[in-house]
Amino acid sequence: MDRPLRVAVIGAGPAGIYAADHLIKASETVTVDIFDKLPTPYGLIRYGVAPDHPRIKEIVNALTRILNNERIRFIGNVAYGTDVKPEELSRFYDATVIATGAEKDRALDIPGIDLQGSFGAADFASWYNGHPDVPREWPLEAKEVAVIGAGNVAIDVARILAKTADELLVTEIPENVYQGLKASPVTDVHLFSRRGPAQVKFTPQELRELDHSPNVEVIIHPEGIEFDEGSLEAMRQTRHVKMCVDILQNWAVRDPRDRPRRLHLYFLQAPVEVLGEDGKVVGLRTETQELTGDGWVRGTGEFTDWPVQAVYRAVGYLSTALPDLPFDTKTGTIPHQAGRILDLDGEHIPGMYTTGWIKRGPVGLIGHTKGDANETVQSLLEDVEKLPAPVDPTHEGVLEYLRGRGLEITDWEGWQKLDAHEVTLGEPHGRKRIKVVARDEMTGICNAV
Repeated sequence: MDRPLRVAVIGAGPAGIYAADHLIKASETVTVDIFDKLPTPYGLIRYGVAPDHPRIKEIVNALTRILNNERIRFIGNVAYGTDVKPEELSRFYDATVIATGAEKDRALDIPGIDLQGSFGAADFASWYNGHPDVPREWPLEAKEVAVIGAGNVAIDVARILAKTADELLVTEIPENVYQGLKASPVTDVHLFSRRGPAQVKFTPQELRELDHSPNVEVIIHPEGIEFDEGSLEAMRQTRHVKMCVDILQNWAVRDPRDRPRRLHLYFLQAPVEVLGEDGKVVGLRTETQELTGDGWVRGTGEFTDWPVQAVYRAVGYLSTALPDLPFDTKTGTIPHQAGRILDLDGEHIPGMYTTGWIKRGPVGLIGHTKGDANETVQSLLEDVEKLPAPVDPTHEGVLEYLRGRGLEITDWEGWQKLDAHEVTLGEPHGRKRIKVVARDEMTGICNAV
């Protein structure tokens, strides 16, 4: 490809960064600007992964190497659809790739889910990760808490709720998060999975980490440890499923340990209602399930009421519709064909592409994101000769435009200043970093002379 190509990527999480990496490797004539509504890069790696997961956060090192490329530029604190619109970007770029991910909670349609004390796991994760756009305080008032879900996010939420705040002081949690967790009166966290132990979506690493706290006793309730032919086949076919089942079975038969907090895991229990009094959560009602032979379940008509004062749903992430772009509300994705964004008539919108969770839904690990980004980039490169040329393809044009609108943008050099500042904050306390939370404080540090 000989034609110089300028591409805007919207979203500086793994999906957007991998798309940029594929683009610059495809041709030396490509330059990419990655925009994000936050002043910082890395998306859910910074604001979604639990702070006591340093090994998972090592992915940041790989993403940093990509962002250090001189043909990739980070432009932060710019919200797509608010601060800049598609038609405005088309003045400066040949193409735009939407990679905004999924950061909201998927709904759980059961009675009582909107009671006071009922929360979404994604919102809670944003709070304990110091996201600048969520309240600084979180109502941690319950002694007994229910977590609904069978994936890694559910495990994260249950673990953060169950651990003592002092155990998390070695992580990057901000001071307000530490103080909030320290005041929590929680004694018991109950995690409910609708299906059996062979159908959970935990990874073995995440599951093992539940048992690392010296203050938390992990209790596996044996009533739901059941297997049908579909379960046995899943264990034969998938190594990590077998590993998770082995861990759960070993925990179920071990001798109890006397620890101040308890984390209970229940299987074959489907939530059917959040119970309330005076508008507040007082319990969770579940229906016992039975396996149907193929790994799926059906209700038995047997119900149990669990006395809890808070409920956290971890039933999946959901993408958010973007202004002036089509959106499928059922799937929570942008309609596309191999990454080409389609209008209401099913026609490709010239120059518009998508990748990541907003393209395929919030499924798969980071490795899947690489292949997904590659498909989108291949579609874009196939369309190069048909792309409308930008009016102002200069490197500085878009920056002048954004600053002319009074936007306080951040850049890669600014992020490096903030990164160093957070590391410095952590050093006196023996911590790798302490996050800065307030947006204006972050942008001030990034743009300090």
